[in-house]
Amino acid sequence: MPEMQIYKTLRFDAAHRLTGVPDTHKCSAMHGHGFEIEVHLKGEVDPQTGFVMDFGDLSKVCTPVLQQLDHAILNEIEGLENPTSENMSVWLWNILKPQLPLLYQLVIKETETSGCIYRGPEPTR
Repeated sequence: MPEMQIYKTLRFDAAHRLTGVPDTHKCSAMHGHGFEIEVHLKGEVDPQTGFVMDFGDLSKVCTPVLQQLDHAILNEIEGLENPTSENMSVWLWNILKPQLPLLYQLVIKETETSGCIYRGPEPTR
């Protein structure tokens, strides 16, 4: 069977402030976003099910993380003390990858025009 990518889009609202920028930066103040995350998996299509992974099973893995983030102050979550899109991508990857071996890519959108794409750490040689 062919190899394909599938993805699930998750949405949540949360507040944050960026701690690594000067106080004069607009993102140094507490503000909120309607975040959108795409969780991409890549793998062989199972000939019996016709799936790379059942979307329902993917949702079950993602829901606890989404519940932790939704309507939260992201800075208060361990590991997200400076919750940039880039830092959130790595944080999410580290949580999801052990449960989703086929995880290929995360896309985090803070706004319709700004976001981050992460494909995991570079393989060690």
